Amino acid sequence: MDSKSLKAILGQAQAFFASKGLRFTKQREALVTFIFRNHEHFRPEDLIPKFRKSDGAVSRATIYRTISLLVESGMLREISLGGGERLYDPNFLKSPHHNHLICVDCRKIVEFEDPNIDIMQNCITRRLGFSPTQKALRIEGSCDMLRLLGTCKNFKGAKGTRGSRHKSTSGKAIRSR
Repeated sequence: MDSKSLKAILGQAQAFFASKGLRFTKQREALVTFIFRNHEHFRPEDLIPKFRKSDGAVSRATIYRTISLLVESGMLREISLGGGERLYDPNFLKSPHHNHLICVDCRKIVEFEDPNIDIMQNCITRRLGFSPTQKALRIEGSCDMLRLLGTCKNFKGAKGTRGSRHKSTSGKAIRSR
């Protein structure tokens, strides 16, 4: 992320915190910077060790409260993976119309955009008399690697494992946990 975009995000976060009567501390600034620079889906627990090791240590409570406020502000989106498992996605600011494919076996998450889906969602909501305030498409399934080969480099045998960055066939970077 370029410094101009990051500065805009920090300004937006600072304004939202101020509107709530809250200070935008150095710890919160460091947390927001980390979240939006990395573009990765994350759990709050993933951030705790990263900020315990740093010079500007951030408490568990600050991490959870800041994430909650970022969700409330609309800057960060919560993704439910089912079974009470949740991830947070900072990519909606840059790409507000993206969707997710989630592998139920290896928990890999692939982000994608398709203008045809946007058109279809708009047609459906208008036909049914709705004006959407937020749209999200989540498709769960099994990735072909595990189904076809019986093994998958992302499958670790337990939910909550993290995958890696992949490239789509179009060459556009896509993220997985």
